[in-house]
Amino acid sequence: MGMEFEPKWIAWEITRRCNLRCLHCRSASETVVQEHPDFSTETALRVLDDISGYSKPVIVLSGGDPLMRRDVFDIARYGTEKGLRMCLATNGVLVDDGKCREMKASGIKIVSLSLDGSTAEVHDNFRGQAGAFEGALRAAGLFRRHGIEFIVNSSFTKRNQEDIPHVYKLAKSLGATAWYMFMIVPTGRGGEMMKELISKEDYEDILQWHYRMEKEEREMLVRPTCAPHYYRIVRQKAREDGERFERRSLKFSTGGAKGCIAGQVICLVDVDGNVLPCSYFPLPAGNIFSQSFKDVWENSELFRELRDFKSYKGRCGSCEYIKVCGGCRARAYARLP
Repeated sequence: MGMEFEPKWIAWEITRRCNLRCLHCRSASETVVQEHPDFSTETALRVLDDISGYSKPVIVLSGGDPLMRRDVFDIARYGTEKGLRMCLATNGVLVDDGKCREMKASGIKIVSLSLDGSTAEVHDNFRGQAGAFEGALRAAGLFRRHGIEFIVNSSFTKRNQEDIPHVYKLAKSLGATAWYMFMIVPTGRGGEMMKELISKEDYEDILQWHYRMEKEEREMLVRPTCAPHYYRIVRQKAREDGERFERRSLKFSTGGAKGCIAGQVICLVDVDGNVLPCSYFPLPAGNIFSQSFKDVWENSELFRELRDFKSYKGRCGSCEYIKVCGGCRARAYARLP
């Protein structure tokens, strides 16, 4: 395995179940899932054995909402014992004092908390349930009380793009370690929101705003996510300003200064064991229930293609920033006719 393509970060969908029904959900989660039930605890531990025997990436327990699983902290604890850096992603509604204590005891290093609006009106509309905003703010307070580091993840479409600066300020006021601004990729239930995608002109303006904001931000790490062309903007603006823009990184991040890293240093393992290039690219490279993670990571034809920038065609292939940006492969795939 070349160091350039070492797996550093794996999102692991341990359940499709969720207590909310968000408009943009990539896994189209439901409260009760009959057709594809969760895999067993034994299977989960076997997956962690397999991954940890090959590498020691960050593992983000995701879903759905992973707190819907009774054994979530058993899984986290086992991963910690295997030397993996275990993290957790939640919408926050199910967080309470007891769960916070279990998070710390199981070795979870950091939690990502979803927050898509600066008010209940905006966030609850996006999340499909009244009280979701209150639940997220309550969770942030509990994380602070228990000394649990947390990131705020925020997703945006046309319906909430005007709220972006306000969500950023709210995340900072809540004491988040980092704020990740997601420009949604229309997969899963999000595929129904194609007409709500932010226009390319507004997208550019938002990323320009983020660049200016990031230059001034000193307390909280900020990152635009699923926006690989931001790295083109950073290069262009720094050149215009005649300066070198040093970007900070989080100890639990993928590191580096490159745009799309799907299948290169990150991937998603879904609840059926499929290994996907990222959380929004619904094309399997292999299956961890029938193959070793090493086999999928090193030998998948899909991953090989994603790592071969010289083979890229169209606008991305001819762009001078191909090795800096890479283009969002998932967004391109979602837009295929």
